[in-house]
Amino acid sequence: MSIFEKAESRRYARHFVLPEFGKAGQAKLKAANVLVVGAGGLGSPVLLYLAAAGVGHIGIIDDDVVDESNLQRQVLYTTEDIGKPKVEIAKQRILALNPHIKVTTYQTRLEKENVFDILQEYEIVADGTDNFATRYLVNDACVIANKINVFASIFRFEGQVSVFNYLNEDGTRGTNYRDLFPEPPAAGSIPNCAEGGVLGVLPGIVGSMQANEVIKVITGIGKPLKGRLFLFDAANFTSNTIKIPKNPNLVIDALTDYEIACAVPQQEISAEELKKLLNQKANIQLIDVRETWEYEAENIGAKLIPLGEIAANHSKIARDKQVIIHCKSGARSAQAIELLERDFDFTNLYNLKGGIMAM
Repeated sequence: MSIFEKAESRRYARHFVLPEFGKAGQAKLKAANVLVVGAGGLGSPVLLYLAAAGVGHIGIIDDDVVDESNLQRQVLYTTEDIGKPKVEIAKQRILALNPHIKVTTYQTRLEKENVFDILQEYEIVADGTDNFATRYLVNDACVIANKINVFASIFRFEGQVSVFNYLNEDGTRGTNYRDLFPEPPAAGSIPNCAEGGVLGVLPGIVGSMQANEVIKVITGIGKPLKGRLFLFDAANFTSNTIKIPKNPNLVIDALTDYEIACAVPQQEISAEELKKLLNQKANIQLIDVRETWEYEAENIGAKLIPLGEIAANHSKIARDKQVIIHCKSGARSAQAIELLERDFDFTNLYNLKGGIMAM
């Protein structure tokens, strides 16, 4: 008796006729469990193509809501979705695309406290995160929990794809992210997409490659990107694949404090506390380190000094009063504070927890 309903057989007909794929490959997809970390630029094409391909159970974890600036590249969402949780909209869209799959959502951040509980439901993780703290957490948790990590990242015109912690035929595990980058970069040394920009079509290209690797890993078709890093340059339409040497001395047997490792500031202030200070007309200075276009779209009256210009303008920041620095969500302001404290000896800086989104 076929495991596929008649509607599924019609839907997957082009897979069935592939000599290397067939019903056996489709059955593997139907039985698979994949967790997609991040429902943003990369997560959008990954979710769409994994759902369309017939991956039986897809998990989606993301704590963010849809923002207007997302719509340039996050093709799962529309203008009407602004302000709504990404995981819920993503679930609706991919179930509308393929009602024969199961979708589980987690509207939360992936953290040390919940990562293993969530990962236990899945064999493969598709990592589309945009920050180093979560990227290293995903990597280390996958190594400890023996999960395959299909990785991708994007920046400006460039993308990267690889398959980490792949299970080899002899039972050993392949290279992981720390074989490539042993430690997180210094805070502020690498700008994120909001600061450096990203070509809108790039996550569609790279995310489709990431989905392709997930499907290859599940079905056993082709040669996965294990031990290799694929590099793509959309501006010049060039690509390169480099080998990743395995570090025989690398041992990952416990999670670390990823937020501290990625330089989250020590002093924070909540949105509620800031509102009280503003209502009291307290003697504080408020600094916004977002980009000009973000400030023009929405601001709370702070002095604008974009993160890339913060060092050159450090003299404009007060030292004799409480200075509250904010961005959209708290990540860039954390980098600004780390830089100012390290290079200019500031001691009076506070990060707005959750950024302007929390106000």
